[in-house]
Amino acid sequence: MTEIAPIPKMPFATMLRYRAEAAGFFTAIGFFKLFGLDGASAVGGWIGRNILYRTRTAQRGRDNLKKAYPEKSDAEIETILLEVWDNLGRTIGEYAHLDKLSMYGADPRLEATGIDIAEKALASGKGVMFVSGHFANWETMPFAAAQYGVEGGEVYRPLNNPYVDRWMVCQRMNNGPKDQIAKGAQGTRRIFTLLRAGKAIFMLVDQKTNEGLPAPFFGRDAMTTPAPAALALKLDCVILPTRNERLGGARFRMTVEEPLAFTHSGDHDQDIHQLTIRITERIEEMVRKRPSQWLWIHRRWPKPGDKLRSKRAKALAAQKEA
Repeated sequence: MTEIAPIPKMPFATMLRYRAEAAGFFTAIGFFKLFGLDGASAVGGWIGRNILYRTRTAQRGRDNLKKAYPEKSDAEIETILLEVWDNLGRTIGEYAHLDKLSMYGADPRLEATGIDIAEKALASGKGVMFVSGHFANWETMPFAAAQYGVEGGEVYRPLNNPYVDRWMVCQRMNNGPKDQIAKGAQGTRRIFTLLRAGKAIFMLVDQKTNEGLPAPFFGRDAMTTPAPAALALKLDCVILPTRNERLGGARFRMTVEEPLAFTHSGDHDQDIHQLTIRITERIEEMVRKRPSQWLWIHRRWPKPGDKLRSKRAKALAAQKEA
């Protein structure tokens, strides 16, 4: 179980800046708490459709969608994009009420399908990795699994602001996995421990990482984390692609899909790359089922001038040129 670390010491000016940022964040949380879960979700959706949709960031989502779906008309792209912003606005509003996102009680908000697949994987005695992306309210996937009784840890990237990050970790622990694993060397050791013990790990694997490997995503190479592939190959884990979808308002479904099959060829680096590609293919398949549920405003693909950072990626590039 994660122990909440104290806020680290920092220069006075840095502390003031972080506290000012946190004050704005907690003011927004307080605002959304005024409305209750359904009201906060609805207000957030209105903000997303009418304000966030008109920001400069929306153009990034529009460009990404046009490149991913060249066959779609401008009107179809705008329909998807508007729902993307509605979903993001709702998710922002729902952060004030994460404790209410439950599978149980008088008004359950989460449901799950494919649980039999997860149960079979966990019964194998192997470590299990639930891999997903930023679908619907992405916080709900580990919530639903943990509330169902799946034991394990959630991997997350710490927020830059330590005050907000501490609050987020507490919210996730209250309603989801008690093991909150920050990315990094110490977190990797904890992941190994849990997987070797036959427990589960929950990971979002759909964001760009310059230290990653190129994997085709909607027809273009996207720099993708090789971590789940490397872990699965080393520890013989089960990889379960999992998606969330918003059913309407603040109600969600988690769907566990069939595990990814993989084999060892003897070339470890190539195996990691090929499995990373397979995982990315499954993420794309899940996006295509309901494209408006995915967060298209990510900088998912490389920009001109981006350089390869990982040794594996450089080696792969060299092989292509040879």
